[in-house]
Amino acid sequence: MSGHDNSPRSRSVLPFEAVPAAAAELRRAVRGQLDRWGLPALAGEAELAVSELVANVIKHVGIGAAATLVLETPGDRLRIEVHDKSFRVPVLGSATCDEECGRGLHLLAGMAIDWGTLLTATGKAVWCELPAAPDVRCRKVRRAEAALAGYRRDAGTHPELKNRADRILEEYATDLIADLLHWAAARGGDPDGLLDRAQMHFEAEGGVEGLTEAA
Repeated sequence: MSGHDNSPRSRSVLPFEAVPAAAAELRRAVRGQLDRWGLPALAGEAELAVSELVANVIKHVGIGAAATLVLETPGDRLRIEVHDKSFRVPVLGSATCDEECGRGLHLLAGMAIDWGTLLTATGKAVWCELPAAPDVRCRKVRRAEAALAGYRRDAGTHPELKNRADRILEEYATDLIADLLHWAAARGGDPDGLLDRAQMHFEAEGGVEGLTEAA
């Protein structure tokens, strides 16, 4: 990339030991750091990204491995990096019902505006970037649209519906919600409770009126 980025940049470096308890500690640290940087709206997505990156180190490098979390704000993005001492590069493959490996990377790829792996002198860094946009609702709507677009590609589009975009998206949204309920039930969760919590979040964020204002 040519040119120089002269925008203000903040950086936080957090060494950690790759054990399950570290994820919760790092999530708290990330939330606190983003509050100090004036980016509390990014906390939810950043915590989820950190959890997936830490889980990746535990699974593929080993429990107890030394690692480092780096948070940085280049320009209008939040960059999250997890460095470890393994040169093994994660691969984004297909994630079927029997494959746990790769699900975290699929989630990361769907949530971030960019992500990748950088080899270093002592190992590698897996990174992702989240948009530091102030309009959280618009970002959530765009994220849902991106998820539906990927879901539609996997499911295929009925030829007779190709010119009826709104109806197609509504039908795929219904199918996607149903698949998420199957996902929750398969892991011993409560599908009804999941729907109730989603509705509570939606209403707390302004519901339909908030969506109209953000459009």
